Amino acid sequence: MTQLVSARGLTKNYGELKALNDVSFNIEEGRIVGLIGPNGAGKTTALKAILGLTPFDGDLEVMGLDPRRQRAEVMQHVCFIADVAVLPRWMKVSQALYLVEQVHPRFDRSKAEEFLQRTDVRLKSKISSLSKGMVTQLHLALVMAIDARLLVLDEPTLGLDILFRKEFYRLLLNDYFDGKRTILITTHQVEEIEHLLTDLMFVNQGRLVLNSSMDDLAERYAEVAVHPDKVNELRELGPISEQQSFGRTIMLFEGKPRDRFKGYGEVRTPNIADLFVAKMKATRK
Repeated sequence: MTQLVSARGLTKNYGELKALNDVSFNIEEGRIVGLIGPNGAGKTTALKAILGLTPFDGDLEVMGLDPRRQRAEVMQHVCFIADVAVLPRWMKVSQALYLVEQVHPRFDRSKAEEFLQRTDVRLKSKISSLSKGMVTQLHLALVMAIDARLLVLDEPTLGLDILFRKEFYRLLLNDYFDGKRTILITTHQVEEIEHLLTDLMFVNQGRLVLNSSMDDLAERYAEVAVHPDKVNELRELGPISEQQSFGRTIMLFEGKPRDRFKGYGEVRTPNIADLFVAKMKATRK
């Protein structure tokens, strides 16, 4: 498959703080990638590097271009939604569409208007009168009307209620993603995007601590709800995490075949949230 983003030794320092510390990864075309990490882990810095918004050390190519020197060319094929994205509040919705139409050659105004017709956002409304959820819908309409190869989402549903969040991701998956476009998303609401993702990256303290396809996770990680009389025996295999849940011991293992746990308890694939917590604790030891 075509590599859309390729990073080698990506490093960014803010004084003595290493926001990114020798990070390397590839993002292939047609994937939906979750970049997950705690606050201050380096997620937004990585996105800024990809978008050409910050200087960095190392090698980074986005669609074969260097975002440091060729940002204008990169942004011809990239869309971006951030939790702090701001449209001028004095503008009307129709004026926002006109503005994007004038500055982005790949924007199709008719598609944006068609999308907005399915929402409560009206063209004559001022942005100052829109709720946060409606502003997010407007941003999504603008983005979905641009023929971009890469969509970058930085906490796009932050502050929205669950109805707006569910609708946002439904529209993103059904109306935007076509199997060729690539989506890179960061969020703390990992349970809500788990079913969307094809790939997963965890970053902590500026380092990449997990980089895997969702298919490979099932082969690489196993969560065992251990029979009470088997806890001490299974503990000797070295789980990366152990917790109590409803009176049962839950152990998480990495890199061990599932048949190794036969007879020890119920074996399943961990969800993203539990795996994230386990990996974050492991990297702090």
